[in-house]
Amino acid sequence: MKPEINIFPADFNISEFDTHFNAFHELMSKKVQEILVVSSPYDAYIMEEDGSLASKIINEYRGLNLSRPPRVTRVASGEEALTTLERKQFDLVITMPNLAEDDFDTFGLSTEIKKRRPNLPIILLTNSVKDLSPDTGANSCPFIDNTFIWTGDSDLFLALVKSVEDRLNVDRDTKKSMVRVLILVEDSPLYRSFFLPLIYKEVVRQTQAVLEESLNEEHRLLKMRARPKILIAENYEKAMDLFNIYRPYVFGVISDTRFPRNCTMTDDAGFMLLSEIKKEIPHLPLLLLSSESKNREKAEHLPADFLDKNSPHLQQELRDFFLNCLGFGDFIFRMPDGKEIARASNLKGLEEILPDIPDEPLCYQAQRNRFSNWIMARSEITLATRMSEISVSDFPDVEQMRRYIIGSIHALRKWRQKGVVAQFIPDDFDPEVSDFVKIGNGSLGGKARGLSFMANLLQQTPEFHKKFSEINIIIPKTLIITTDGFESFITQNRLQHLADGESTNAEVMKHFLDADMPEWLQKKLKAFLAQVTYPLSVRSSSLWEDLQFHPYAGLYKTYMIPNNHSDFSKRLHHLVTAVKLVYASTYFEEPRKFSSSVSHQFQKDSMAVMIQQAAGKEYGSYFYPAISGIAQSRNFYPFAYMQPEEGVVRIVLGMGKAISEGQALRFSPQHPNFLPQFSKVSDILSNSQRFFHALKIKNYPDTLNIQTDSNLEKREVAEAATEFPVKALSSTYFPEEDRIRDTGHGPGPKVLTFAQILKYDIFPLPQVLSDLLDLGRKGMGCPVEFEFSADLRSDEKHRGNFFILQIKPMAAGDEYFDVQISDDDIHRAFCYSTQSLGHGQIEEIADIVYVKPDRFDPSATVQIASEISRLNAVLLKAKRPYVLVGFGRWGSDDRWLGIPVKWSDISGAKVMIELRNEKLKADPSQGSHFFQKITSLGIHYLTITEGTKDFFNWEWIGALPVNRETNFVCHVKLKKPFVLKNDGRKSQCVMFES
Repeated sequence: MKPEINIFPADFNISEFDTHFNAFHELMSKKVQEILVVSSPYDAYIMEEDGSLASKIINEYRGLNLSRPPRVTRVASGEEALTTLERKQFDLVITMPNLAEDDFDTFGLSTEIKKRRPNLPIILLTNSVKDLSPDTGANSCPFIDNTFIWTGDSDLFLALVKSVEDRLNVDRDTKKSMVRVLILVEDSPLYRSFFLPLIYKEVVRQTQAVLEESLNEEHRLLKMRARPKILIAENYEKAMDLFNIYRPYVFGVISDTRFPRNCTMTDDAGFMLLSEIKKEIPHLPLLLLSSESKNREKAEHLPADFLDKNSPHLQQELRDFFLNCLGFGDFIFRMPDGKEIARASNLKGLEEILPDIPDEPLCYQAQRNRFSNWIMARSEITLATRMSEISVSDFPDVEQMRRYIIGSIHALRKWRQKGVVAQFIPDDFDPEVSDFVKIGNGSLGGKARGLSFMANLLQQTPEFHKKFSEINIIIPKTLIITTDGFESFITQNRLQHLADGESTNAEVMKHFLDADMPEWLQKKLKAFLAQVTYPLSVRSSSLWEDLQFHPYAGLYKTYMIPNNHSDFSKRLHHLVTAVKLVYASTYFEEPRKFSSSVSHQFQKDSMAVMIQQAAGKEYGSYFYPAISGIAQSRNFYPFAYMQPEEGVVRIVLGMGKAISEGQALRFSPQHPNFLPQFSKVSDILSNSQRFFHALKIKNYPDTLNIQTDSNLEKREVAEAATEFPVKALSSTYFPEEDRIRDTGHGPGPKVLTFAQILKYDIFPLPQVLSDLLDLGRKGMGCPVEFEFSADLRSDEKHRGNFFILQIKPMAAGDEYFDVQISDDDIHRAFCYSTQSLGHGQIEEIADIVYVKPDRFDPSATVQIASEISRLNAVLLKAKRPYVLVGFGRWGSDDRWLGIPVKWSDISGAKVMIELRNEKLKADPSQGSHFFQKITSLGIHYLTITEGTKDFFNWEWIGALPVNRETNFVCHVKLKKPFVLKNDGRKSQCVMFES
């Protein structure tokens, strides 16, 4: 059993684990991108006999999966080199000694180059040791930064470039990100040319090997920048200088045995150097090199590892040093007698075995800084740095230290996955920390793309989490089947004809359910399901879904499955069935028609699938969230002092399906206490939510009701009165007082008012949503819409979880197409208002019901309401939506301030207009009496004050033929539908004949 993960230092902050690798972006800022090679044609031929120098460098970079290989420019003389340097910027000069007799020698050329470019690195590359004789001056030139010998090994070019880059970046990268340093001490250019490529290639390969497979390729390339720097010293003094300068970052020293000390060649200089370093850092990995095997005894005396330069297994022995001593291999725990008791190849494995490691080997590794080195080898800079700053003595006992290490690793693994879409690899998958994984290499689809963007945005905004530290803000754990899964399914089962056919939804569904899931995909889903047992939401994420200018929102399906059946094969069948049904919805009639209407025939839609952990908690036989909702950046029904840009929210108890049924409570996140639909007790009783949806997770049939109702059950709020969400979100009605009190505890009928959230802040929902809408709008560059859920807890320190289920541009819905009202539209209009609620364009209404202006009498408003009710019944039966025009407030309780209709009297109206004039100057109601209906049904509500620039053209409507007429009311029908444009951003609406 794992120990509890709750032991952290007081200043421990997991947000330091920057998943988006900002620290890595800033590493290796100085790159060698342009190389000037100065060589005679013969030397160039020798180097390039099996391929050009540029090709060799490119191939080395590609072979090691490194980015941006440098470009090479070759010149044949010193004069040409100096001329080229004047014309172009270079990062490195590689010069060879055998230039023309009348040209510069090595000393002269390097001197001239340094005069012009003092900081430009110069490397001397020779074909043999004799080129370094004192006669050439090449070996003693102070302007040569380093000397190497070309032996035909193209790996040397990679080592030269990386060596220069390390020297240029080491100061900044060590101080900024604690990048580690490996020191190589070797005075011989020949051995240096042999060892340096070996070491670099091993460092690069081992660093790549230990980078977690759960990271995506971009992040793997970035994290390569944190590989250890390799610094070269040719003598004792230079080596000690490097060690002293970079002492906090040195994680290993590889040293020759014989090299200069105090300007004199010293046989045991390497032994002396390592002895001195050993005194400073007792457990630092050290490797002594020598061509004389007798020096092995000196190495054992230190102790240090030993490598015989003449060994036939030199490369393997060097690799063993990297794996066993520098932290690139498995983390191995041994008992004092050397017996291995456990090993881990990655962080996940280390976290799993640590609880069972005995105290003695655990302390042994901690005292030698092995945890820090091993974690740093995996480029986990922040955690490795923290580990290096603590010691065993900092903890009261071994168990506390163990819990600290486990907690730190767990926090890192969890945090670094946030905002990262990694490949689903069954052996590496950990459902506890893997938040966003994918199967396949195709597109994520619009919905998943938006959600991964939001995860990324939240990861880059740690202050958001700090502000709301009492709740968890979560993107549900998500597995995405990318679009190549859909395409493989369609191709394998030959279902392409359904995209353009005339099949009904039922026929399409049958074809898809009868089809076989591709074996590779079925295998991956099986592996995923074997590790997760929580309820799942299987959602569409089509290629065009949720894009700002391709509004396919709402055309596809979502299915819920309990995922807890005792028979695994049943669970797998439920999941595969749900995926097939989401696939089938791609070819349903509505998406096919919509694709045709927006002319996307040039590219067919494709479908990715999001398999999400369902948001909610278990209550008896059911699973549901306390709150589900939708939040939008723009409020097209701003009431009273609300502003459109402050946004709007709709919430319900349970699953979000009740929102589409018109049961949601609507509020402004900036003004959560202002609820016009709850202005009176009678309004609260009639407008509050009475039913909610939940997923049944116990005693359900083997054949789920997935196809007909997404497997959700509709429950009465009263039925769940004893369940915590209902008690927490309800108020109680006292009929004897005709009063509602804001508590759900105690006897009496429960009314779902969400008062504890909106008035008493038991959960900071309005504040979270307001900040999220602002964050999303800035991130996407346009108004956005969130879909969310929340769980509640009674713990004041942890109030619950907030789940972000979806984010999309508000333009990604039919009703939010951009609306533009031109001067010509206003000139042609028969109605114009600058006080409108709602948004969108309508071209389907041809009926207008209006109160006759010449007959209107405030004392007759009750009779007028009755006449409107009769006309409404006729139009409802004929399924003809209409515009309703009248004086004063619609639904007013005071008959002298407007027409006292009930909603059933006007339920067929799609547009409502209230007029103010000399006869009746009541303040605008803005639809407050029917606010719940108007907002949930998307009815356009206009206020027109006659005598201002707003108008309704009575002369025009009076000239139309009357279809039906009563004493006070008239119904006219146009020959064809008129155009309504309502710009909710400006509260401006116009209607004109088409």
